[in-house]
Amino acid sequence: MTTGTSWSRSLERIRLLGDSMPDSHALRAGVLAELGRVMPFTAFVWPLSDPVTGAGVSPMARFPYPEDLPQLIRLKYLTTVGRWTTLAGRGSPVTTLLGETGGNPSQSLVWERLLSRYGVSDVLYAGFSDKYGYWGWLDLWRTTDQGAFAAEEVRFVAAVVHRVTPALRRSVSRQFSRPGPTPSTKASPMGGRPKADLPPQGLLTLDEDMAVVGGTSSVDEWLGLLQAGPSPFQRVPAEVLNVAAQLLALEAGVDGHPAWSRAYLGSGRWAMLRASRMGPAASGSTPPLAVTIQACPPEDRLDIFARSFGLTPRQRELLELGTGGVDTAAMATALGISTYTVQDQFKQVFDACGVRSRATLLAMALGTAP
Repeated sequence: MTTGTSWSRSLERIRLLGDSMPDSHALRAGVLAELGRVMPFTAFVWPLSDPVTGAGVSPMARFPYPEDLPQLIRLKYLTTVGRWTTLAGRGSPVTTLLGETGGNPSQSLVWERLLSRYGVSDVLYAGFSDKYGYWGWLDLWRTTDQGAFAAEEVRFVAAVVHRVTPALRRSVSRQFSRPGPTPSTKASPMGGRPKADLPPQGLLTLDEDMAVVGGTSSVDEWLGLLQAGPSPFQRVPAEVLNVAAQLLALEAGVDGHPAWSRAYLGSGRWAMLRASRMGPAASGSTPPLAVTIQACPPEDRLDIFARSFGLTPRQRELLELGTGGVDTAAMATALGISTYTVQDQFKQVFDACGVRSRATLLAMALGTAP
């Protein structure tokens, strides 16, 4: 039986882990290891998410039947029980399947159609969000032999969430690496597209069961840049399935957030994924889902940059003016503040982002050379 002392020690180790500023994968792996020390669970799913839409990106997972991945993601988004975007508006960021359904898990669509086949008896849901947005969610699964999640375990995980959320957001901010010399002028040593250039927009089409039915030639390059899914879905990144599932949730009225997300590709590069319907149905059939993938537009990079670094609304306004080449005096006039306030606010942003000049700051935010 886990004691209060064990939980306190685990929370302290998690705090130290977050303070060590690991990347998002190492942070999640470390937290999961600590959770496993003090409470049993059979499987887990822990993606990051776009802070605006909540659509999942960069997932970590361990579950028994990877061949059911598209169905799992689809049902997860269509299920209202324990939804992470709902948890954000509650007093506690953690709940359980049995607690939400009054002991009747069949009220959960994902449990009724899928998790019950795995022998899952209870699920703990945790949402990681703050005033800057949604940063991810965690589902822990238990089987019948492990029993239900107890109230003290829910309180413990809630304390973990409060400690981990700021660290998770900071881990996203570190994905905006400082740019070096202009990379677009460097041709790949293997020939073809320069290293830093991203492919033209790609399009992938899926049916209602999330199976791929078509795509453009350029989409193959994008699929190779995104995180590969587990076998047998190595060629279908989970980011694609997540944004498509968000569209289904939007259409079903389960969630009101739009169906798009921004996914990190490495080397300071970001992609934008959007899901939509191909067009009106032909002969009464349902038109396929279309997921477009392209380089993240500057304004969307700037948004996630400002959120992940925790910039204030005023600091964000100054950053946006800076991208337009507005000088200090014009910024002060536009916002009705003094030039000293502009300079002081930029100094605070420099400190938060670890830079010393506006040129380097804007280069980080926009992914350009300083």
